[in-house]
Amino acid sequence: MPRIDGQRVVSDLKRLADFGRYKTGVHRPTYSPVDVESRHWLAEKLGEAGLDPVVDGIGNVIGRNPSARRRLLVGSHSETQPYGGWLDGSLGVIYGLELARAFAADSSCAGLGIDVAAWADEEGHYQSFLGSHSFTGMLPEEQIDKVRGRDDGTPLREALQRAGLAGRPRDQVDPGNYVGYLEAHIEQGPRMEAGGNRIAVVTGLVGIKRFRVVSHGSANHGGTTPMAMRKDAGAALIALAAGFAEDMRRLAGHDTVWNIGNMTFRPGVANIVPGEGEMLLEFRDIDAAVMDRAAERFRERVAQAGRGSVRIEVEEIADLAPTSLAPHLGAAIAQAAAARGETPVSLASGAGHDAMIAARYMPAAMMFIPSIGGVSHDITENTSDDDIVFGCEVLADAVSRLWAEV
Repeated sequence: MPRIDGQRVVSDLKRLADFGRYKTGVHRPTYSPVDVESRHWLAEKLGEAGLDPVVDGIGNVIGRNPSARRRLLVGSHSETQPYGGWLDGSLGVIYGLELARAFAADSSCAGLGIDVAAWADEEGHYQSFLGSHSFTGMLPEEQIDKVRGRDDGTPLREALQRAGLAGRPRDQVDPGNYVGYLEAHIEQGPRMEAGGNRIAVVTGLVGIKRFRVVSHGSANHGGTTPMAMRKDAGAALIALAAGFAEDMRRLAGHDTVWNIGNMTFRPGVANIVPGEGEMLLEFRDIDAAVMDRAAERFRERVAQAGRGSVRIEVEEIADLAPTSLAPHLGAAIAQAAAARGETPVSLASGAGHDAMIAARYMPAAMMFIPSIGGVSHDITENTSDDDIVFGCEVLADAVSRLWAEV
């Protein structure tokens, strides 16, 4: 059975974190100079592992085993959130790199290949899951023309040009080449640590619905306009948000979460009645029926709120269906953990991952290891070295089991 080098895994993770290091975390936005530098470093490491590496026209780093008869794709994303953590995404990429090395070094695994992917822009600096959408043929050229950076509005075409990626072909998958896709990740939540669990098998990934809500009223003097005569765009949004929160307490299932990420009033002055307001609302669940009921109720609330003196517009800016993962791949992970004395827990993922895109084209599975304090998307994000190494060992054992069954 192939053996991983735990010290090498931790060392590679720490080296990758040097690209954009910020205090105890990493600031490595998609297509930034440090992101581009890290991608070429990853390609070099994949080449050293005996893979044929490419950095394609969207920034995906793909390493392929040139001689394998059967292949498994292992990976995750490699950019970070702004001033984020050092393991989110990077863990799954380095696990893939280490598995490729370990299986190549074991003569009993000749002809069994681990291909590795470091996807571009899962975090959505330009568009969420940009790289995996491109790889699976879900990113047409006309969409690339429309995409802008979320922070400064930079056109994606311009960002690709600056990154030295313009003109490169975009790699695309032939699903028939792969028996499946595996992605390892930190949990990004507190459940595993609280339960004393070291390995979790992910049963599915939540669906996501996201809305931009804009209210239109009339700005007026906040001291002289009687309350009953106001067309207050801000108050209308607050009432809408409060009413929907009450609805969700009734409609929500066990895994439902919802969030108002931003609420802005314009002109944003203390003594002026807001003439316009804007709100970003998101909700997530593993159950599509719960998502549909919540969306229906939200639109009813919007229709009711828009019958008065304030007009309300809604734009749905994200609609991702819940994703089921392959039971046989998850079972291999569970069996590998059990063989090492760890009883794995089954969890639904409350976060989106590239596995939800890959799962549309091939069997896919995810494995979690614990996050210290449940923290992620922050410079304090961390996991113990022991848990990092143990997770890679379990994943390698799981892949060995999968090859034995294929």
